[in-house]
Amino acid sequence: MRALPHTLPRALLLAGLLLGTGSAHAADDGLAKEVKHIQTQWETIKFTVPEGDKQTDQMNALGAEADAMAQKYPDQVDALIWDGILTSERASMVNPISALSLAKSARDTLEKAYRMNPTALEAGAPTSLGVLYYRVPGFPVAFGDKAKARKLLEEATKAAPQGLDAWYFYGDFLMSEGEYPKARDAFTHALSIAPHPDRPLWDENRRLVIREKLDKIQAKL
Repeated sequence: MRALPHTLPRALLLAGLLLGTGSAHAADDGLAKEVKHIQTQWETIKFTVPEGDKQTDQMNALGAEADAMAQKYPDQVDALIWDGILTSERASMVNPISALSLAKSARDTLEKAYRMNPTALEAGAPTSLGVLYYRVPGFPVAFGDKAKARKLLEEATKAAPQGLDAWYFYGDFLMSEGEYPKARDAFTHALSIAPHPDRPLWDENRRLVIREKLDKIQAKL
């Protein structure tokens, strides 16, 4: 993997935070199509394009599309969540100063989405915010906050009991805190969730990472 800005580790990205398919809250077919496009392109770039300049360029271009979508639909939670996800993704691909600026922008966008509807897209806003809060460095470098992260991720798993990403990132947080038995339980629950047949690329890659993390946890217990 390529080197990352030391102030913002790569995992700050919602490393594939793909959330649910579509949304009942889409304002109209136009927004639904744009959200689907962003979602599909995100996973294609994330999982099929090797890390490097090509992936960075493509992610930046998609991020610009997500920004435009959010500006076009400023009062639609779907657009805001995906813009926050893309902004977070881009944060891992730039220098430390730009990374922090992008992370703050993602936080602000996701907080707005959270205030609008914390359960939309399988609790996409609290899940995404939780990841930012536990992966971004804390004060005085940045705004990271483990307590806020725990609260948000626990909220996300309650709001989306069948949300693969909510449970994956909750498990990842617990693992990062050394709470291995709880992390194992969260990951095991994530694997018990029915696969998303219309999202095979994301679903397969997410479950692969979960199994790898479970193996690491088993070696520690």
